[in-house]
Amino acid sequence: MGNEVELVSDGDGLAVLGNASDVERFFLESGLDRVSPRELDLQRLRSFSSTTGAAVGVVGDIAANSGRWVKLTAESAEAVKTYGLMATKTPGVSHAMIGQPGDIKQWLQIAQAPTALLNGPFALTALSTMMQQRAMQEQMDVIVEYLQEVSEKLDDVMRAQKDSVLADMIGVDLVIEEALTIRDQVGRVSDVTWSKVQATGMTLARTQAYALRQLDAIAEKLEKKADLGEIAKATKEAEPRVREWLAVIARTFQLQDGISVLELDRVMDAAPQELEDHRLGLRTARQNRLGLIGRSSARLLDQMDATIQRANAKVLLNPFDSPAAVKSSNRVASGVLEFRGRLGIESGHDSKDAKRWRQAAAEVGEKVFVSASEGATAAARLGTSTFERATEAFRAVDIDGDGIPDRPRAATAAEEASAALKDAAGGVAGAFGTLFGRRQVDPSLRSDESDQD
Repeated sequence: MGNEVELVSDGDGLAVLGNASDVERFFLESGLDRVSPRELDLQRLRSFSSTTGAAVGVVGDIAANSGRWVKLTAESAEAVKTYGLMATKTPGVSHAMIGQPGDIKQWLQIAQAPTALLNGPFALTALSTMMQQRAMQEQMDVIVEYLQEVSEKLDDVMRAQKDSVLADMIGVDLVIEEALTIRDQVGRVSDVTWSKVQATGMTLARTQAYALRQLDAIAEKLEKKADLGEIAKATKEAEPRVREWLAVIARTFQLQDGISVLELDRVMDAAPQELEDHRLGLRTARQNRLGLIGRSSARLLDQMDATIQRANAKVLLNPFDSPAAVKSSNRVASGVLEFRGRLGIESGHDSKDAKRWRQAAAEVGEKVFVSASEGATAAARLGTSTFERATEAFRAVDIDGDGIPDRPRAATAAEEASAALKDAAGGVAGAFGTLFGRRQVDPSLRSDESDQD
């Protein structure tokens, strides 16, 4: 049967092997051509055949066939499911043979066993290793684009740093780039090439850990700030520093992937029986690095969220510092999210917008209105109660106890008060009369006294 292609997936990518025209047709008809397939060098599979006869068959297959690799996205992974790939003895790797028999345009699964191209004892392991290398190289290209966007040259960032750790990284950078260039030219990693790079991993790990600690220190410093003005200033100052340290981390991660590509080539040549375990070990180590970077950058994102919430809560009293703090925090968060996206770290963080001063004032005004309304209601209740108490004296009361209101309480009280006042006035007048009478002289006595004079 003609028009056959062989599919191999490791969960992260898909390799399609077969005649060049069939492979091209498969990508076009499946829609996978939209995710930029890359060429695979099948010559590396030649040495993984068990017998001379098999090796001859492999050479023939390599001459007639080509291979292309594509990174699986959520959309493309769903499309691949329709072809019914089956698990193989190689952990995490699945395989299928599909074709278009006769006039049928639909690609159908036609066999389960790999062809001679993948029939050697380590051929499938070698292919999955090549796919893993291709995925890392794809990630390295993405990081290069990221570094070109965030900084004209990472070397400028590195040169501005005086720390010896970063100075060591510059030298490692040159060594690894040189080894990758030689590999692309020669097609393999020799003992000489590997001897130059095998000790560089420690320097990269130390530099990466140092940069992560710097991000943690920035987040901790911002967390301790209490005054909103200080927060706005500190966040603004942190923005370029965070961008620089993220660039350093991205570069170290890219170079670590480069070392892994070289290392897998070296193991493939020197100890193919250890290749599968080594491939899985490197994948696990890479995931651990991503996890560490993800946790550190997530802490910074959480701090930016906290800063934005604090600033928005105080925007009315700080109409200048609050928007400035939010703006700087959003810039920092945007840079971190871009960084995480380029490294394939998922994020659920949303950018927060600063509240406008008028919006905050309106919200506060609304709260004041509600409070005033509640106060007015309470005042009305108090006024009604006071009014009732004030007018109670003017209501008619039952004086004689016959159940019929007689006269207003105020009138009754007034008459009672008037009578009391009259009695009191009489008593007071009498008292004053007695007092003054003691000082007055009887007129009859005054005439007698004058006569006597």
